[in-house]
Amino acid sequence: MRGLAVMLKKLLSVSAGLLFTLTVFAASVQWADHHPDRYIVKKGDTLWSISARFLKQPWLWPEIWQDNPQVRNPHLIYPGDELVLSGSHVGQGRGSIEPHMRETSLDDAIPPIPLSALKQWLKNTRIVDEDTYKHAPHVVGIEENQLRGTTGQLIYIRGLNAQPGQKFALVHPMGRYYDMPPVDEHAPREVYRQEPDARDGRPAMLWRHGLNEFTLQGNVRFLGYEMINFGTAEVTRGGDVSSALVTYSDFEVRAGDYVLPIEEQPYDDQYVPHSPNHVPDNMRVIAFSDALDAVGPRQVVALSRGAEDNIENGQTFSIYHPGDDVLDRTGYTEGSTRKFFHPSDATVTLPPEFIGHVMIFRTFKRVSYGLVMDAVKPVHLGDFLHDPNKTP
Repeated sequence: MRGLAVMLKKLLSVSAGLLFTLTVFAASVQWADHHPDRYIVKKGDTLWSISARFLKQPWLWPEIWQDNPQVRNPHLIYPGDELVLSGSHVGQGRGSIEPHMRETSLDDAIPPIPLSALKQWLKNTRIVDEDTYKHAPHVVGIEENQLRGTTGQLIYIRGLNAQPGQKFALVHPMGRYYDMPPVDEHAPREVYRQEPDARDGRPAMLWRHGLNEFTLQGNVRFLGYEMINFGTAEVTRGGDVSSALVTYSDFEVRAGDYVLPIEEQPYDDQYVPHSPNHVPDNMRVIAFSDALDAVGPRQVVALSRGAEDNIENGQTFSIYHPGDDVLDRTGYTEGSTRKFFHPSDATVTLPPEFIGHVMIFRTFKRVSYGLVMDAVKPVHLGDFLHDPNKTP
């Protein structure tokens, strides 16, 4: 009964949020030109893909749900379902579709977004603070003095306070994030991602407090360590140096790898796109999932704001590329009197260019991960996020 009560409480909370969203956005939603009156859901569809096809603002997906009272739960739309796309509430007049019982498996329901694109980042990646990183237990040796360990082998861990039978995650640092105040007070803070040094290991990556944290422009701010979960181990003997059996690993275990508690619920079950109530200042793209220079749709980006800035899963932002500074060579030619007396006017800042949309799917204290939902141009480092309902 307690589990049922908790489930009902969550359902009521979600429903209240959805009703509020409907009230706020129903009047302002814009349907795409020449959209059909009805659409049959197909295998491979997602809530976002349907909304993006028929709404000019796909994060306002509740409008489609509002026009289809037969869909009691927008998370459970199935191939073969008929959706009304009239832009008027079908439940209030002719053509409404009556609610009906369903015998289809829940596994057949289409997802709100393509979760397959997030698999690695949902289960295998986490951001930890400096205290967690500094005091994390670490692997000091492998069974039979081997340099590498794999599934089925014993590893030896120092600093782990655990009992036999307990399971832990094997993790490896991927880098750390920090930002610095700009020289120009009007410019955004500059965010950096430092790669780990394979030679020095943890000491080189530890965030060290000191004089180099303070500048005339302001303080350097540490954002977090990015870690990847690559395996699990079960403790077989506790002590100052514990023994553990590697029960699973994506790649070989090495001395210096870290051991952290397994996250019981590392990510949300559902991600429903919605616009944010507030966009933090200078929220920017700071890293890519699997690219060096740029990314596109269905790829993951790391962003420079997190939970302490009220960033939440599901929030959808527009991505913009900052306008470049260019020299007006027509009105301010080299050697002209106009350029000599007004040199600052010779440089023009171009307007920001729209790139696409990104939806937050995992949030940490000062960093968050987002999935690029659509893009008309490649997303680059330093691109900034903006309210999707407004133009910068």
